[in-house]
Amino acid sequence: MFDTGTTGFMLLATSLVMLMTPGLAFFYGGLAGKRNILGIMIQSFVSMGITTIMWFICGYSLCFSGDAMGGIIGNLDKAFMHGVGLNTPFPGNHKMPEFVFIAYQMMFAIITPALITGAFINRVSFKAYLVFLVLWQLLVYYPFAHMVWGGGLLYQWGVRDFAGGIVVHATAGFAALASVIYVGKRRDRESPPNSIPLIAIGTGLLWFGWYGFNAGSELDVDAITGLAFLNTDVAASFAAITWLAIEWSLAKKPKFVGLLTGAVAGLATITPAAGFVSLPSAVIIGIASGGVCYWAVSLKNKMGWDDALDVWGVHGIGGCLGTILLGVFATKAINPGGGDGLRTGSTTFFFHQLIAVVGTCIYAFIFTYAMLAIINVIAKVKVGEEHEDKGLDEALHGETAYDAGVV
Repeated sequence: MFDTGTTGFMLLATSLVMLMTPGLAFFYGGLAGKRNILGIMIQSFVSMGITTIMWFICGYSLCFSGDAMGGIIGNLDKAFMHGVGLNTPFPGNHKMPEFVFIAYQMMFAIITPALITGAFINRVSFKAYLVFLVLWQLLVYYPFAHMVWGGGLLYQWGVRDFAGGIVVHATAGFAALASVIYVGKRRDRESPPNSIPLIAIGTGLLWFGWYGFNAGSELDVDAITGLAFLNTDVAASFAAITWLAIEWSLAKKPKFVGLLTGAVAGLATITPAAGFVSLPSAVIIGIASGGVCYWAVSLKNKMGWDDALDVWGVHGIGGCLGTILLGVFATKAINPGGGDGLRTGSTTFFFHQLIAVVGTCIYAFIFTYAMLAIINVIAKVKVGEEHEDKGLDEALHGETAYDAGVV
């Protein structure tokens, strides 16, 4: 009944996207100071558990079942996976069972709120984060997943997002900025990364997993799948070298962390466009990503925003840039399911992309800030000075990443 090739490929893509969340934990864990490694890593891993439970109860249904509130959110027809059986085909591609699509999209839901955590490292209590994890998905992620990928309001308006520039990176990036402004600065902002090799391992896992993230978003095995795969690698590579070159020229030394950060910026930026643009366009997007995201991080530093791990500059700005450049370089000659951008002489698709991403950023920022204020009434969001000085690993979790005699 189902095509084994397509089903097998999508299970592989699902596994790759799942691997990105541990990869993110390693990436953030390496960037963290040595007293806050476990505190940041557990925030990624706990999302794997809680988000899966939410996805089973109502998440999948709210994202991909029916329409409610004028296309802003789905309904509860498939809550608890009601009506999804062993032989139920995925409505968007009958070659694979719906169970596979459910699992694939669940991995996106898992990693998106985890992206935000790098911004407020060492400042947010674990209890408050757990409440945030639940509410943010219900009020931010699920509506945008439905509006863009579930056939909702933005999709009907003509907005396209191949693998998550709006749904994942713009929402997470501007939620991160709101979080930083709400919780304020760290008491110790001079804490260096504890392990650059760990950052490199995390980057490698993210880069590897991103092939499933982007190529898998075609939800089939065809030429667009291959294009999205290659565009992903090309954009990441050009962005990494662009970032390295800029930083080398300014700091007079080639920085390994800069190279790794540039690669992640390129991956985030190509995400919304991966299956909608040509390979030469992916090159331009990668170069633009390395320059613009580097500038965004520099701006963040000048503004004094204590986004500790540059979530806003890399993911937020990267997702926005990629979504806007999709409006420039997209062509239906590449993918009929996309749109025709400015390069084809059309302005409508470009302005739809621009308006959608600006609206997304405003919504994610305001709702996140308001959400944190409400959560603070239930569970104090920011940890006390004593816990912050001691480090959250020991203060909140009673564990340390390394033996004190070793590090």
